[in-house]
Amino acid sequence: MISSSFRFDSHQFQSRMRSAFEPRKPRHRALRFVLGVIGLGLLALLVMFSVALGAAMLVGGLLFKAWRGRGKLDKRPGGRRVVDAEYRIVGKPVLTR
Repeated sequence: MISSSFRFDSHQFQSRMRSAFEPRKPRHRALRFVLGVIGLGLLALLVMFSVALGAAMLVGGLLFKAWRGRGKLDKRPGGRRVVDAEYRIVGKPVLTR
């Protein structure tokens, strides 16, 4: 059972949660500058890593596609894709009352 002296203070709770997860800038100018440069460097490193990973995936896909198609001989005559079929023209349906 909760005693009557306990009261939930939402303002205090929100203040503590905000201070726990909100990054604070240091007061010293040089330290702020150094941390900013470190942050930009980390961002540039992550972008370069993602671009390199994407390029490697594209190259790997192209190499796999080329390797998979290697050694297959085209057994169709002339090596072309020919569709042989018979067609008939179907008229528009007539609506009757």
